[in-house]
Amino acid sequence: MTQARFKVVFNGELMPDVSLETAKDNLARLFKSDHTRINSLFNGSTVDIKRDLSENEADQYLKALQSAGAKVRKEPDLAASLSLVETDDHRVEHAETASNADMTCPKCAHKQSKAVECSACGIVIDKFLARQAMLAQNPPEVVSAAPSPYATPKATVAETLPEFGELKAFSIAGRIGRVRYLAWSMLLMLACLPLFAVAAGFFAVSEILGGLLVVVVGIAVAVAGIMFGVQRLHDIGWSGWLLLVTLVPVVGGVFSLLLFIIPGSTEANRFGSPPPPNSTAVNVLALLWVAVIGLGIIAAIALPAFNS
Repeated sequence: MTQARFKVVFNGELMPDVSLETAKDNLARLFKSDHTRINSLFNGSTVDIKRDLSENEADQYLKALQSAGAKVRKEPDLAASLSLVETDDHRVEHAETASNADMTCPKCAHKQSKAVECSACGIVIDKFLARQAMLAQNPPEVVSAAPSPYATPKATVAETLPEFGELKAFSIAGRIGRVRYLAWSMLLMLACLPLFAVAAGFFAVSEILGGLLVVVVGIAVAVAGIMFGVQRLHDIGWSGWLLLVTLVPVVGGVFSLLLFIIPGSTEANRFGSPPPPNSTAVNVLALLWVAVIGLGIIAAIALPAFNS
């Protein structure tokens, strides 16, 4: 008695909780085919995936395809003819010759007569299809190689600096620009004038007390001026110790002039972020130097003429 033959058919239905795109991707990997051919399986018509199978072979195909997400079913194959759906790895030429018993290996694409194993690569075809369906449903985790200790670090190792630095007048840390350096110097001069006036008034009471007040005010003004100068040097990118150059005769005067001329760096340097933009008060105080210099020039010209 002839053993019953079966076929595996598919009409586009999917297994529960399986999306259409997932099923298409799994079937494409299973058959090693492109999505254009896989889409033809979902046109609503019934397609014979595999024919002329024993019941055991049909069950294996059924399990592999259902694991991939396709709701296939097993039916008796009355025609019992060998035919595969038009896919890359499971397709035979429908020639007029009687060579319908040929098959293509799903792994190496070797064509041979229908058999359990591939004569070229030696795989068991049904087991290979089941394994491919399992991998399509549960892809293995990719374990990356241990990173090299000499590789460039991917994390940000540098300190994230703010856009503008914080202003601290009485500090040797931070940066100030040329205009702010002029403004703070003018403000320091305007603040010390009444202090020197008060100290000078104490001379009427006691020369010792008046002298001590003048020394204290002078030291305070010098310390504040040093702090301003160090921050101005930081803005250029120079060390604050270069302020000692101002103590050198002649050279110190030229160096002090450079502090008013050389612009600071627009980006963050080793001393921090650039100073914030100048306010209106800063610009006004800086312009007062123009008035002071103008008055000084006028006085230098007028006093000799007045004395003569």
